[in-house]
Amino acid sequence: MDAFPGRDFGRTGATSALADFELTSDSLFEVEYIAPPAAVSDFVTTLYAFRCDEKIFRDIQPASIGQLCIFPRGKGKMHFRGGYSDPNPEIALLTPLSTAVPIVVDGPFHAIGAALSPLGWAALTGLHAGQHSDRLVEANTLIGDSFDSLGRKLVDSYRDGTMSGRECALEIGEFIGRHAKPINPRHAALVRTVNSWLGSSLNPEMAALLESAAYSERQVQRLTERYFGLPPQALARKYRALRTAALMSFPQLTPEYEAEVGEVFFDQSHMIREITLFVGRTPARLSDDETPYLTEMIDPKNFRELDI
Repeated sequence: MDAFPGRDFGRTGATSALADFELTSDSLFEVEYIAPPAAVSDFVTTLYAFRCDEKIFRDIQPASIGQLCIFPRGKGKMHFRGGYSDPNPEIALLTPLSTAVPIVVDGPFHAIGAALSPLGWAALTGLHAGQHSDRLVEANTLIGDSFDSLGRKLVDSYRDGTMSGRECALEIGEFIGRHAKPINPRHAALVRTVNSWLGSSLNPEMAALLESAAYSERQVQRLTERYFGLPPQALARKYRALRTAALMSFPQLTPEYEAEVGEVFFDQSHMIREITLFVGRTPARLSDDETPYLTEMIDPKNFRELDI
């Protein structure tokens, strides 16, 4: 398996390593995005079925909340900013990502799953997102063995051709709906408040969040990290980069958006560093016609809870 470059990805070299990381051309793989059924739309932002039949697959996963997925083909590793790597198990849970993460796989590589919302992560796992971030693990290590039998059935059925990637993805979505645990209604209301706050501006003021939340500042800090994986100010920084990347992927920015983007970064180099760290690409590559996979990953519909 082709290794991740030997830079100090764990610390100051992270942004440079991501920018220099050689990627598999998007023309060499296919990805289908499937809208989640209405019954699970609060928990799942999108379902997906991905395939690349090349000998080596190399890409970068933008920072996200988490994914429940299966890997019926391909063995590889995700390389995290802490300097460690996790192999991809066949039946997997990707925990919330604080930054973009490179993945290198011996192909062919096929992946099918569900991208979780903050409520989806909490309802499925019941775990603190900040305390379980930046890992790719066997699903049963965090959610018990409830997904094992279905995951094995889906892997086998996909391999023998009796189920398509789309059918497997929909089954995963239905599993999440069946196993979602109730969320404290006040906590769910705070999650919606934080989503609205993140969507209100590329640089939202902490005071505005505290004014809208029915909690003390300390409680807001604690609960935001529990559900989103980061405290409010770090979360705003992450979503500023993701939302800016989504806007910059448009063929043309409106003057209003251009002005807003120009105001929230110190200078162009600051913007490049931030987008590269959280999205895994430099701004120049965001609107590239050769990167439809990335364009889909950062499409505004996948930030629907933020009202982009």
